[in-house]
Amino acid sequence: MEDISDVEIIAPNFKRRLSGVTSTIIQLIPVQRALGQKVAALGPGLPASLPHIGYRDMFRLWTPPRGQRVRVWHARRNIEMLPAIFMRDVLRMPLKIVFTSASQRKHSGWTKWLISKMDKVIATSGKTANYLTVENTVVMHGIDTDRFSPPTDKAAAKHARRLDPDKNIVGCFGRVRHQKGTDIFVDTMIRLLPTRPNWIAIVAGRATGKHVDFENGLKAKVKAAGLAERILFVGEHTNINQWYQALDLFIAPQRWEGFGLTPLEAMATAVPVIATDVGAFPELLVIDQDETGVIIGRDSVDAMVEATALFMDDGARRQAASNHARAHVLKNFSIEGEAKLLGNIYQSMR
Repeated sequence: MEDISDVEIIAPNFKRRLSGVTSTIIQLIPVQRALGQKVAALGPGLPASLPHIGYRDMFRLWTPPRGQRVRVWHARRNIEMLPAIFMRDVLRMPLKIVFTSASQRKHSGWTKWLISKMDKVIATSGKTANYLTVENTVVMHGIDTDRFSPPTDKAAAKHARRLDPDKNIVGCFGRVRHQKGTDIFVDTMIRLLPTRPNWIAIVAGRATGKHVDFENGLKAKVKAAGLAERILFVGEHTNINQWYQALDLFIAPQRWEGFGLTPLEAMATAVPVIATDVGAFPELLVIDQDETGVIIGRDSVDAMVEATALFMDDGARRQAASNHARAHVLKNFSIEGEAKLLGNIYQSMR
């Protein structure tokens, strides 16, 4: 537990369920701390090792942190904006509130009102910024490029995951559900793999609750196509970075996405990416002379088949995209870069 007197930035997490927001907080705070930002988390569902404060410390927010006029409250959800507004405007606590929006749809009147009360607003992509009606700063997510990095030996990386090191491997990672386009990936593989015996495919991720039947339907379709040994459902893994290291091609077939980190994780691991035009995906890939992959239209198996076939059948193109991918992420999307930009915003609020 951190001494609230030394905490200058609070990162609340008021939902116990693991989500992209929770993951962002977990990954960012250690990097922010390493950069000298005195940030701590507040709320459930976070690792005990993460610097944090307790709910009782909220009664001590009338006193600013040592050496500062105000404390920064960094909200990422409506439920985290509302109490901060109450503390700042009703209880007159010395707080400044920053809100990060990842939404890519029109906000409700209630959300617009909450956002209008923020001292600073951050958008996670240019597309997200277009849905905001207030002044904002774009700070795109970064990733841990040490954790997500290429293997020293690709064949050994495949063998470690009990995959055939002599095969090329294409993967689709994330929750198994219609929104994520897992069925598009499976249908694409059913059409391509029969004529490409040197390729296998893996789906890594979990189907929750109402999506279990969806996953079972996909497995039945794969079995009926006689490809159960070549389209593998490997489940959810905490060491997902090691699964990326086994890949030769990554596909992000989402129908909708808020931001979407999987293309960055793949590219950081030097894996070319085929992604749909959703979320921040078009802003993440370089598709000019330094190609890291391609962007295609959403919800189209035909487009996915065409793009995937081009990469499957052209090893030189895959290698070139692989080389560009890692360099692109290191330059533009490291988590240290994200933390530094956030630090600049915090500093401007004091």
